[in-house]
Amino acid sequence: MKPFTAVIPYRPDPFFEKILLPLTKSALVGCIVIVSQEPVQLKIPKCRIIATEPLSSHQTLHLILDGIQTKYLLLLLGPQQISIAHKSLDRLLEMADSKKPGMTYSDFYDENNSGKTVHRLNDYQLGSVRDDFEFGPLILFSVPAVRKSIKKYGPVPGVKFAGLYDLRLKVSIDYSVFHLPEPLYSVVDKVKSSDSEKIFSYVNPQNFIAQKEMETVFTDYLKKIGAYLPSHYLKKFKQSTESFPVEASIVIPVRNRKETIADAVKSALSQKADFPFNLIVVDNHSTDGTTTILSDLARQSFRLKHLIPKRTDLGIGGCWNEALASEACGRYVVQLDSDDLYSSADTLKKMVDKLRQENNGMVIGSYTLVDSTLKGIPPGLIDHREWTDENGHNNALRINGLGAPRAFNSSLIQKIGFQNVSYGEDYAAALRICREYRIGRIHESLYLCRRWPGNTDAALSIDETNRNNAFKDKIRTEEILARQKMAKERESK
Repeated sequence: MKPFTAVIPYRPDPFFEKILLPLTKSALVGCIVIVSQEPVQLKIPKCRIIATEPLSSHQTLHLILDGIQTKYLLLLLGPQQISIAHKSLDRLLEMADSKKPGMTYSDFYDENNSGKTVHRLNDYQLGSVRDDFEFGPLILFSVPAVRKSIKKYGPVPGVKFAGLYDLRLKVSIDYSVFHLPEPLYSVVDKVKSSDSEKIFSYVNPQNFIAQKEMETVFTDYLKKIGAYLPSHYLKKFKQSTESFPVEASIVIPVRNRKETIADAVKSALSQKADFPFNLIVVDNHSTDGTTTILSDLARQSFRLKHLIPKRTDLGIGGCWNEALASEACGRYVVQLDSDDLYSSADTLKKMVDKLRQENNGMVIGSYTLVDSTLKGIPPGLIDHREWTDENGHNNALRINGLGAPRAFNSSLIQKIGFQNVSYGEDYAAALRICREYRIGRIHESLYLCRRWPGNTDAALSIDETNRNNAFKDKIRTEEILARQKMAKERESK
């Protein structure tokens, strides 16, 4: 019996049959299942058509599994044109047979008129639990592993958008997910999306129903692996009785932002509050004139504390630690990035009032995406409505960020500290806090987040994006392990 059943969603484009051609000729492929949401007529060898829900649906996946007898399920996903190189399926089969993982995926080539470039992917780890983890459009599942996982853990019922995500998570509990770091096929991507669409897709209101399904599936997974934390585990933060120079400090880490730093400083200093506050700007050895701008502004306002660290190896997280260790640090600290603005003069007060009234370990507001001229851009308001008091602390492990602006109790965040990096430092701190303490949310826009070519996450290369994603996956891995340990300790009491 041939080892592969190939599964591909139907697409009414001229390249569809071209994608199928190497599969029809392969001696390894016994059958090709075409999934279509409406009846289609195709006369192609080895192919059978299933008119049903999308491939992401549990109903469709079970319909496919019930009808196949091969050892492996080869999924070809996405809207891309895929070209499978000669002997690539043999190599995929060789690795699957020798490593015996539940899933196998490989690197691939990005192909355009200029030629081919290798599109490398990250290795899978415990914390690679994002629903948008990049496997590429070609994934191989072990059918015995899939069937055993479904029998043992059961599917989340009624899932239309998150069935494949659920399957991947369930299989990964007892089986490895193997990444073959070799490009085995080429992809010509005809569907391009903007950076903002990619980064903020999980908070786009159009994706709300799908995201709630993803949350349900992920929460079920956390329970299966012993990393789920019921909301009654969380506690309020006991306010410190120690004295502070001011009630609140706005913190801005900055390096080489001469175009935007003055606007950020003025936005911070224009805040109106019924408590004393200051602004701590940690100038990370700027070389473009930012230091001179800050020195001039500091002479004009006693509230502005311009710090230049002695260390020269600091990332954004390290700069935050400098502010927290400063004698000027207030009882509460509130974030403002060097190229962003508060949306009104009341932002600081609203954040601090929320911390005071609810005794949360941390408060996170909402922000509006704008361009360099402060004109709103899609998707507009990012309010993280996916956060709930009951499950937000669990769902936080699935998504890539928790929002802005962020405010902390200083005595708590001083103990936790930030990792000395310039990406993911805030996410790591927030995950650590919500493992133990409640996080308060403000869903109105308090912040203007500028998207412009100077942003740290603008126009990143594939390798840079991979490094960032791998780092956050590592953060999630550490956090899942910590939560598993906490849950076990509580159960043993």
